[in-house]
Amino acid sequence: MRRFASLFLWVGFLVGISLMVSCRHSAAKDSGSQEAVRQTFVPTFNADSSFAYIERQVAFGPRVPNTAAHREASAFLSAELRRHGAQVTLQEFQATAYDGTLLEACNIIASFFPEKSHRILLFAHWDSRPYADNDPQPQNHRTPIDGANDGASGVAVLLEIARQIQAHAPKVGVDIFFFDVEDYGKPYFSTSPDRGDTWALGAQYWANNPHDLAYRADYGILLDMVGGKGSRFAKEGFSLRQAPNIVDKVWNAARVLGYGDYFVDMRGGFIDDDHIYVGRRVPSIDIIAYDEENGFVPQWHTLDDTMEYIDKAVLEAVGQTLLWVIYNE
Repeated sequence: MRRFASLFLWVGFLVGISLMVSCRHSAAKDSGSQEAVRQTFVPTFNADSSFAYIERQVAFGPRVPNTAAHREASAFLSAELRRHGAQVTLQEFQATAYDGTLLEACNIIASFFPEKSHRILLFAHWDSRPYADNDPQPQNHRTPIDGANDGASGVAVLLEIARQIQAHAPKVGVDIFFFDVEDYGKPYFSTSPDRGDTWALGAQYWANNPHDLAYRADYGILLDMVGGKGSRFAKEGFSLRQAPNIVDKVWNAARVLGYGDYFVDMRGGFIDDDHIYVGRRVPSIDIIAYDEENGFVPQWHTLDDTMEYIDKAVLEAVGQTLLWVIYNE
């Protein structure tokens, strides 16, 4: 946290409600909101900014490896993180897809305040799926998706958090990783022989080849599909195994802030996602729109994964909760 003058701290205390509570939904007016009023400064998450970051990514077209859209999006994300004050490392590598195709890939690794020993790792995947293989229309199954929610939403929330970190330094160091080739997994229509786990290839690569062998973080939080209308975030199964205390930290923060309708107090399913591989080095959890009752949101891996189904209220719930966690460390 930035070391403000004592006068600012008292002003921050007196207007704490407007800084931390009043700018969000009326749901925050429950009894939990009184617990949220502390002297700790927490920036207000800007859902409009986050929404615009999704629009910017989608405008490139499907961000599928080996395409111009993929290369252009990579350059934009790297430049934006640098603009927000991060030290950026590009981890370029070749990944072998389920069908043997060599994919030119890049993990984008950003570090804020690298000198700080206590660190939080936030991550998302930035590529989009080359197949709409869950689309209700079979003729669309080989068509790439926009990935507005599945990919771009997590990245957009983290870009807005990066903007806030530049303006207001937290006490801890923060790293933001954008993993590539998460969504190039084997489609149902493929007849290629199995090649092991064909999903989350960027996270797998980093887990086996970290950008810094000495890298450490206290914990990690993955964002996956965190902007879709109707989203609910149950407590994902592997997250509860790997880092139950971090699950509790995040879900309790959401409850205090009045976002309990989004971060529901129930166990979710077990999702094979980037946090499985990152968890080999950093205990990590997954905030993902999935619960065993409803499954994924209806637009998952369909051509409907577009801006039309992005909800700013969901982006706010996730982004403000993460800011609360970061600035209260």
